[in-house]
Amino acid sequence: MADSDSSHTPPPLLLPDAIHRAVKPGAALLRLETKRSREGLLDGAWWPRTRDIETELPALIRVLSEHLGPITRVGVDSSAWDEVPTRLIVDDQVVHLDSDPVGDDTVLITRGDNDHFALLLVPPDTEAEAAREAMARAVHADNITQAAQILLVATTPEPG
Repeated sequence: MADSDSSHTPPPLLLPDAIHRAVKPGAALLRLETKRSREGLLDGAWWPRTRDIETELPALIRVLSEHLGPITRVGVDSSAWDEVPTRLIVDDQVVHLDSDPVGDDTVLITRGDNDHFALLLVPPDTEAEAAREAMARAVHADNITQAAQILLVATTPEPG
């Protein structure tokens, strides 16, 4: 028998310290803040395995839906993907895709009508160490660096 009610409280869901070493293609790191005053430019990062959005996006939508509720729209840079349909059906839910060749290295997730979450899109062919560094920078709560700049810094070799 437990001495207090706290023994039945589940432990907080925290990322392990080694998360950045464990991240592989197909992973998403998210810092989901649903309050109005989100301070960072990005809410997370996603490193898909391929440039086939119909294969990659459903898994991301499923994970996000568990935390945010139904995802209604996803905005993507069409130049980052082989082809972009106008909609996908994920678990019997229609998700509309907006695509423009903007080159901003982000994916914009819309929950409801007006709640947006911006994720850094790490290209599938990015070296593992650079991808991990970029994703770690993107999830910092105080990040004010644009996605393209984060990728540039992470993927530029050190002079040497």
